[in-house]
Amino acid sequence: MSNATTNKSKKLTNPTETEKSNGSDEKSQENDITIALAGNSNVGKSVLFNELTGSNQIIGNWPGKTVERAEGKLLFEGKEITVIDLPGIYSFSTYSMEEIVSREYIAFEQPDVVINVVDASVLERNLFFTIQLKEMKVPMVVCVNQIDLAKQKGIVIDTERLSAALGVPVVATVAIRGEGLHELMEVATEVALNKSKNKITTLKYGAEVEDRIQRITQLIESKNLNLGYPSRWVAIKLLENDPEIRKLIESKSMQIVNSAYDMAREIESIHNEPSFAVIASERYFIANQFANGAQLQSDIKITFAERLDKLVTHRIFGYVISALVVGGLLLWTFIVGDFFSSLLTQAFGFFKPVDPQVSGPIVGILWNGAFGGIVAGVTLVLPFVIPFYLMLSLIENSGILTRVAFMMDSAMHKIGLHGKALIPMILGYGCNVPAIESTRILETRRERLLAAFAITFAPCAARTIVILGLVAVFVSVWWAIALYVIDIAVMFLLGRIALKIVPGETSGLIMEMHTFKVPSISVAAKQTWSRTKSLIYVVFPVYIIGSALIQGLFAYGFLTPVANFLAPITVVWLGLPVIAGVVLIFGAVRKEFTLLMLVALFGTNLAAVLTPIQFIILALVSMLFIPCLATLTILLREFGWKATSSIALANIVTALIVGGIAYRIIGIFM
Repeated sequence: MSNATTNKSKKLTNPTETEKSNGSDEKSQENDITIALAGNSNVGKSVLFNELTGSNQIIGNWPGKTVERAEGKLLFEGKEITVIDLPGIYSFSTYSMEEIVSREYIAFEQPDVVINVVDASVLERNLFFTIQLKEMKVPMVVCVNQIDLAKQKGIVIDTERLSAALGVPVVATVAIRGEGLHELMEVATEVALNKSKNKITTLKYGAEVEDRIQRITQLIESKNLNLGYPSRWVAIKLLENDPEIRKLIESKSMQIVNSAYDMAREIESIHNEPSFAVIASERYFIANQFANGAQLQSDIKITFAERLDKLVTHRIFGYVISALVVGGLLLWTFIVGDFFSSLLTQAFGFFKPVDPQVSGPIVGILWNGAFGGIVAGVTLVLPFVIPFYLMLSLIENSGILTRVAFMMDSAMHKIGLHGKALIPMILGYGCNVPAIESTRILETRRERLLAAFAITFAPCAARTIVILGLVAVFVSVWWAIALYVIDIAVMFLLGRIALKIVPGETSGLIMEMHTFKVPSISVAAKQTWSRTKSLIYVVFPVYIIGSALIQGLFAYGFLTPVANFLAPITVVWLGLPVIAGVVLIFGAVRKEFTLLMLVALFGTNLAAVLTPIQFIILALVSMLFIPCLATLTILLREFGWKATSSIALANIVTALIVGGIAYRIIGIFM
C-alpha cells in the first residue's frame, strides 16, 4: 500500500510488487502483523479480503477440519501483513464447525488485531457478534462497511460515537470501491503494534447476570486453570451451557461446573427463560443501545435495490425471475462457451497432428495422445468453465442467489428440502465435492443426505465439459439444454422417491438476505480464477498424461476385452459403440475422462465416429452415471458407506434406465 495514498476515502491499490522492489523484503520480523477478519456472512468481509490481498492468496482447509481457510499477504508501510479471513458466523457457539474454528483461532493463535466487519445498514444485528468479540478481549477494530448502502436507506453512522460506546476504533468503508481501506489499515496496524497500550474495556450486563458472571470469573481465576480463553468469556459460556466449554472445565474442576450450573438455574428462575436466551437478550439490548446512539437518520428514499427486492421476491414474478436467473446462467455458459470453443478450435486447427495414432513407435503414440489432450483441454474445457464460474460469482455477490433460494423454498419442499438447499445444489454445477461439503448449512442430517443425493445428479463442471464437448459442439446447443431439463426432472423425481424412503421431517427456512448491490467485477474475476485454476492444475495434466496413456493402452489391445464384455449393455440397450463401456468406466474416475478417452482414441473430430443420437445418449448416461471418485470419497466421509453405496447404486441404475429409454424415444425423431 503506497505511502502516497493519504486521502482516507481513496481507493486501495495493490502495492505488493512496488513495495517489494523498494527493498522492503529486508524488514525484520518485528514488523510482521497478523490480522483476522471476523464478522457475519454477507457483510462484505470476503470483498475486503480480496481488496487487501489481491491475488496473493492461499486457499485451503483448516488443519484437521473441512472448513475452508483463506489466507493472504500484503505490504503496508514497510510491514508484511498476513490476513486471515475467518468464516462468516453469527456467534461463538458450538452449533457449527465454522464457529468452533473461529473462536479457537482467535483464542489460541492470538492474531495481532481482529477487524470486525459489520454491515452499516443492519448495525444492531451485527453488533451482537461484536459484543461477543469484546468478551474475548482481543485487540479489535470495527470496520463499518457498506456505508453507501446504509445512506441509501437513510442511515448515517456516527463512527466517533460508536467508537466511544464500544471502546475500540471504528472506521467506515465501502470495500467494494476501496474507500476507507487505507485508513482501516493505518488504524489496524497501530492497534496491532501498540497492544500493550490498548485498554480493552469490559461491557457490563444487567445486575443479576453481571453478578454471577463476576463470581464465576473469580472462581476460575482462583484455580489458575490456564484455559487459553479469557476467564470472563469462559464464565459467560458456562452460564450459556456451552457443551465444549463445559467439557473443558469438567476435566479440570467440577466445582466450577456445578457452581455455574446452579447460577444458571438462578438466572432462569428470575427471568423464566433459559439462561442462554437471557444472555442473548442482554447482548441485543446493548447492541440496540449502541446502534441507536450511533445511527443518524436522514431523508429516507425508496431505493432501486428495494424496489428490485420486492420484484424478485414477488409471489408470482419472483418465480419467473428465479427461473430466468438459473436458465440464464446455463444459457450464458452455452452460448459464450460455444463461441469461444469455435474460435479456439479454428486456432488449433493450424497445429498438426491432432488425430489419434494407434500404430508405430510408442513415443509417437504417447506424444500424439498428449498433444490431443492439450487441444481438448483448451478447446473443450476453458471456453465453458470460465464463463460459468464468472457469472455464478456475479450472481452470488449481487444478492440474487439468496433471493432465488428463498423463492424456490416451496418447490424444494416437494423433495424434502428447503430453499437454502438450492445454494449447494447450484454450487454442484461447479463441483459436487464442495457442494456436498456446503450442505452443512442445512439443519438436519436427513436434509443434508437428501441434498447430497440430489447434488450427485447435478452436472458439475466436469459433466458440463462432457455435455458441451459432445452435444453442444457436435449436435446443437438446444440438445445440450434439453439434457439439463431432463436432469432436473430426474433430480425432482428421485428426490420425491428418496423423500418417501428417508424418514424424518423437513425444517423451515431461516436465511439472511443481504442488500442488493452491484457486484465487483474484480472480486468476481478473482473468485473465478480461484475456482478455475484448481481445475486447470488438475484437469490439464490429467488430459495430457491420461490421453497419452489411453491411446497407448488402446494401441496395444488392453481395452478391447473390457469393451466386448460390456457390449450387451452399451451396444444393445444404449445403442452406443462397443468402446463406450470402457469410456463410462474411466468416466467414473473423473467425468472428464469420458471426453478425454474419446479424444485420445478418435481425435477431436468425434463426428466421424459417433452419430448425433449417440452423442446425446453418451452424454446423458455419463451425466447420470456414478459420481467421480472424489465425490464418492466426500460422501463416504460425511455419511458413511451404507449411504454412499445406496447413492452410487441409484446413480448407476438411473443412468442405464433413463439412457435406454431415451435412446428409443429420441430414435423416433432422429
